[in-house]
Amino acid sequence: MSHDVEHEKRALRAELRERRQLLSDSQREAAASAITQRLDELVDVLGARSISCFLSTTTEPGTREFVTGAVRRGIRVLLPVTRADGLLDWAVATDDDDVAEGLFGLPEPTGEVLGPIAVNDVDLMVIPAAAVDRTGMRMGWGRGYFDKTIGSMEKCPPVYAVIYDSEVLDVLPREVHDQPVTGIVTPTQTLHLSPTRR
Repeated sequence: MSHDVEHEKRALRAELRERRQLLSDSQREAAASAITQRLDELVDVLGARSISCFLSTTTEPGTREFVTGAVRRGIRVLLPVTRADGLLDWAVATDDDDVAEGLFGLPEPTGEVLGPIAVNDVDLMVIPAAAVDRTGMRMGWGRGYFDKTIGSMEKCPPVYAVIYDSEVLDVLPREVHDQPVTGIVTPTQTLHLSPTRR
């Protein structure tokens, strides 16, 4: 059974990755700008003073503009730093745009690294995803970093996945370790879901 799910996920990820690569620069810029606006609104609605976010890669919906703006507004932003053991360390974002290439070629901050539990204090988590279904089930890119992080948090804050509109799907294949999200932010909408945590 789980072998089928894995296969289904792999095929879906390949299709989603290809779709993202076909977007033009102007489509990406427009999406990043719209996402910045939606994330700013979300932070305001939740009254979040401390958040975690990710630095988008070139094909992901853009979050860098949002991160820089949040830091300048005095919001504490933690950025993930991948570790070889499957856990995430965190670093506090600064507005100097200093980014290095981390594990798997992912953009990562260069500041002081805090341990995995640093994220326990945030009011909001903004995470990447390949797709999210309407029940809040999230499918990542297969490494499990965010599933592990969310699954291990005692008091998990609201978790919102940033994706393109076409990546909000009716239903996704799921495995036991998959963690749901509280909501979805796309260039055109913010969806507030109410998934049940396992």
